[in-house]
Amino acid sequence: MQIATRQRAGLGTALLSAAAFGTSGAFATALIGSGWSPAAAVTARLLVAAAVLSIPALIVLRGRFGVLAREGRSITGYGVIAIAVGQLCYFNAVARLSVGVALLLEYLGILLVVGWLWLRHGHRPRRLTVAGAAAAMVGLALVLDVTGSHRLDPIGVLWGLGAAVGLAVYFVVSARADTALPPIAMAWAGMAVASLCLVAIGVLGVLPIHANTADVQLLHHRTSWLVPVLGISLVAAVFAYAAGIKAARALGAKLASFLGLSEVLFAVLFAWLLLGQLPGLPQIVGGVFIIAGVALVQWDELRTAESSTAEPSTAEPSTIESSTAEPSTIESNASAGAEASLVRPLVAAAEPERG
Repeated sequence: MQIATRQRAGLGTALLSAAAFGTSGAFATALIGSGWSPAAAVTARLLVAAAVLSIPALIVLRGRFGVLAREGRSITGYGVIAIAVGQLCYFNAVARLSVGVALLLEYLGILLVVGWLWLRHGHRPRRLTVAGAAAAMVGLALVLDVTGSHRLDPIGVLWGLGAAVGLAVYFVVSARADTALPPIAMAWAGMAVASLCLVAIGVLGVLPIHANTADVQLLHHRTSWLVPVLGISLVAAVFAYAAGIKAARALGAKLASFLGLSEVLFAVLFAWLLLGQLPGLPQIVGGVFIIAGVALVQWDELRTAESSTAEPSTAEPSTIESSTAEPSTIESNASAGAEASLVRPLVAAAEPERG
């Protein structure tokens, strides 16, 4: 019962997070259309978000700065790989591939989560999960309308796969249930690290960073550049990341990652409302496939949770009492170990080699 309640709450939070992330495309398009570089839009997004989250993060930490030190590796992996490097890889992929193909490659990170847990930890996906994955990826391809002819640059494909690794790390690190770091503090620390990385990238000239204060086109009207900057920072970053971490801790990396696919549907919706970009028939059909895929994974996860709570009924009374006292904690600790060990090699790869 506790598991089902927690998953229902996590489901709503995950959808809200996906909707918030879905606004970033419309806000970023408005900025880029007025002369901002993509790197400048992302850097502004993270800098403002990190600044806004500073006070709430310090409040929830309550002086426990030792937690930041103990979680240093996870924060580094989250900020450098999941946010900064993930964004850098995606922008380089877009420079060589169409946006649709680049985004589809990035969302392969969802399958990386399932595949890695299977190959590395023996968490073999069940048939419903496999069916849900297939339906969701077909739906994603239809929503992105990538059925046309595209020239696949091999370097661009590698950049896209790098973005997929960043996405996978985001879901896995967010899903850790054995950390004492609150979601808001985790989002703040990760954004602060990512901001420093992106600023360094701009200073070194790896990516051009240029912006202006000209008005932008939004909702078919000219408005201040501050509107999309605040939207992409407060809605698509502060709220989206904090809610995403909270949802992933309640649902686990696999289910949270599949629910993250709904971001594409929300992005299409907000592009229609804010920019007047109407979805076509392929997007509608793709949305049906994505919803069906998410529903299959949700059903599979709930069936497993129900069967795991029913097993102790054949045990001794004392065993029943001890094993059912906190079923959500038992499940969280069991999954956290595998998910934490999944991210360690990726975090270690971001750290310099020691001599």
